[in-house]
Amino acid sequence: MLQQRQLGDLTVSEIGLGCVGMSAEYGAAHERNESASLNTLERAFERGITFYDTADCYGPFTNEVLLSKFLGDKREDVVISTKAGLVRETGTDTYVINARPEHLKTACTESLQRLNIEVVDIYFLHRVDPCVPIEDSWGALLELQQEGHVKHLGICEATREQLDVVHRMGAVTAVQSEFSLWTRDAEEEIIPWCEANGAGFVPFAPLGRGFLTGTIASADFDDDDIRSTNPRFAREAIAANQAIVEGIRTVATNHGATPAQIAIAWILAQGESIVPIPGTKQVAYMEENVGAATIDLTQTDLALLEALPPTVGSRY
Repeated sequence: MLQQRQLGDLTVSEIGLGCVGMSAEYGAAHERNESASLNTLERAFERGITFYDTADCYGPFTNEVLLSKFLGDKREDVVISTKAGLVRETGTDTYVINARPEHLKTACTESLQRLNIEVVDIYFLHRVDPCVPIEDSWGALLELQQEGHVKHLGICEATREQLDVVHRMGAVTAVQSEFSLWTRDAEEEIIPWCEANGAGFVPFAPLGRGFLTGTIASADFDDDDIRSTNPRFAREAIAANQAIVEGIRTVATNHGATPAQIAIAWILAQGESIVPIPGTKQVAYMEENVGAATIDLTQTDLALLEALPPTVGSRY
């Protein structure tokens, strides 16, 4: 079984499950299968995963509904995080930021209805809105917390200065940012901030949107796959970034593991309050990801991974 870690004063499994790919963004639409996703969720629970991450814009809306079908009598045994503030425009793949207080409050009510739960364990501000004072957005989340609709508050992709502002208003339980062996921006300021302020850090895309698994060798993505327009998945970037995968594969071979497992094990080794949320639609990949928790990387392993070449291509 997985060990437990702390996000603030909230206890979760050391590896969580990102659920977005079950409903949106990764792979072609015809590859998404509700029955298969529910099987993956059930097996994840059996393997000890207690932390499940979703958002209202995943689908949009359908991912929260999917989770509601999984929860059933498990509600008291799992931690559910959802988010608001990033809105998918109807009929498009375009996202816009809307963190106005009135929107956040309405979004929370609607998320609770879709999830069929009475309270959200962690409610994340999905993005900071440049058109809205962050104090107003965070103030709305604090009101939701005071009213009993959410237990804990989190924020995604915030700067250290923004974290300082909101944390003074009311405690930040968790911070989400992209973090992996090919996206390490959070090391400089965000992870140290979390450690200093008693917040957990939740890396999304810990497998580099699938690239660090070593299974992506071409830029052949369906049009509705988010990677089809991502600079790191352009043909030239994929070719250059294979050097990163090969370095990870060397460590994986030494452990009889997969590159994905090494990538997750490296994240787990970066701090005791770091909880990655690799996402998958398939039971086999979820099992593989959970297996990362059994790998103890040596100092030699960590040195090899630290020496990986820089990533080619911006992350957005």
